[in-house]
Amino acid sequence: MTKPHNSTAALTCDLPIAATHDGPVTDIHLVRDAAALTAWSGKANKSHQVYLENIDFSASANRWVALPNRDGSIQILGTAMGDRPLYQTAYLAPQLPAGAYRIASIDGSKPAKDDLIKITVAWGLASYRFAMMKSKEATSEPTLLVTGDEVDLDALSHHIRATWLTRDLVNLPSNHMGPAELAAAAKALAKHHKAKFSVIDDQEELDREYPAIYAVGKASDRAPRLIDFSWGKKRAPKVTLVGKGVCFDTGGLDLKPSNGMLNMKKDMGGSAQVLGLAHLIMARNLPVRLRVLIPAVENAVSGNAFRPRDVIRTRAGMTVEVGNTDAEGRLVLADALTLADAEEPDLMIDFATLTGAARVALGPDLPAMMTDDDELADGLYQAGMAVGDPVWRLPLWKPYTPWLDSKVADTNNISSAPFAGTITAGLFLKKFVKKSKSWAHFDVFAWTPSGRPGQPDGGEAQAMRAAFSLISKRYGGIDDMAS
Repeated sequence: MTKPHNSTAALTCDLPIAATHDGPVTDIHLVRDAAALTAWSGKANKSHQVYLENIDFSASANRWVALPNRDGSIQILGTAMGDRPLYQTAYLAPQLPAGAYRIASIDGSKPAKDDLIKITVAWGLASYRFAMMKSKEATSEPTLLVTGDEVDLDALSHHIRATWLTRDLVNLPSNHMGPAELAAAAKALAKHHKAKFSVIDDQEELDREYPAIYAVGKASDRAPRLIDFSWGKKRAPKVTLVGKGVCFDTGGLDLKPSNGMLNMKKDMGGSAQVLGLAHLIMARNLPVRLRVLIPAVENAVSGNAFRPRDVIRTRAGMTVEVGNTDAEGRLVLADALTLADAEEPDLMIDFATLTGAARVALGPDLPAMMTDDDELADGLYQAGMAVGDPVWRLPLWKPYTPWLDSKVADTNNISSAPFAGTITAGLFLKKFVKKSKSWAHFDVFAWTPSGRPGQPDGGEAQAMRAAFSLISKRYGGIDDMAS
């Protein structure tokens, strides 16, 4: 039996940020360019000037130095530079010695509120560690950022917790994060916010009502299920989130090669984004009626696995010829989207680690966004840029729709053409969205392949804070990151 782990520990764990601190607090002075460094150095005492010259301290990204004060304490001089505005100071939290710190100045002046907000969030994101699988967790004194009363620390803590939660869920290995464990995590989140939770795990019911989810998940001895929870006032604008929850993807009978299967624990990354975003919406008490749907399955290989050229039913009544069993995510999403769409939500957003083609087009950092709603697309793009969570729009190009035609069924789950795999996947999902007033699909990687300040190796939240910012603005909440 595997050791149980608290997959939602991020909701209640201690964070490395505080408004006040009883002990000594070390000042951090930040500079943004060479001119600011020269100006700061010009006002420093002679010994500091000489020291900075001797170590050739320059205005370049991710540089800091500890300068001794006459009373034996230190102050920190660091840079705030780089191509990722949110993460320009993220290098500090993991590199500074244990202790308490505050941002004393930026370019010689008192920090602006917007800067403190970004620095606080970056500090929190950079302090993330995934240690649940260690038999003995390393103990170390925290590196604490003291913010004072300038920022809404409670609000910002939810942004940090949402990202930590998403990363934890993705990072947990599949033997600790199957469909049942994913449902348990969703249930714990729902309970935390007093949301109404249910899960359909009766296999006869699943086969009857959600046949595509059942068809994909039935080969695993870890039974498929549909997770469903709702929160908020019934008359509030309906916001529905749908997340792909493929807890491990072998590719099915169209088996992946070993290097393609290695990271498939992250194929539930769409559901992890959804749960992180749901936490943010509920924690910030946005005035919406939230519904979360997650089809949770494992795409396994066995004698009853669905096969290439099978024709399966979907909840919408549409029949789908299985062109490839490794295009299973869109199948389970089809049933969940159909259920969600029937409620005619004001806004529906789905997140899925759906296609490798999205990574070929945009790389690991930029989630592909698809929608026919130009206003929604512009809002999500602008929100993503503002909060350091960028997204990039790809078209739902209708002339490619015939590439999904099938000679024996209503549609195929893969394209007949070797092009535009991300777009044709989005077009497949669009077949199951008829009534929603506004819909966007995110094809996310949910993973940082090479760590950097603020974004360690492994599971990652993507498009989550962008979506929260848009939802918050659209429905009258507070845009925490832009306060």
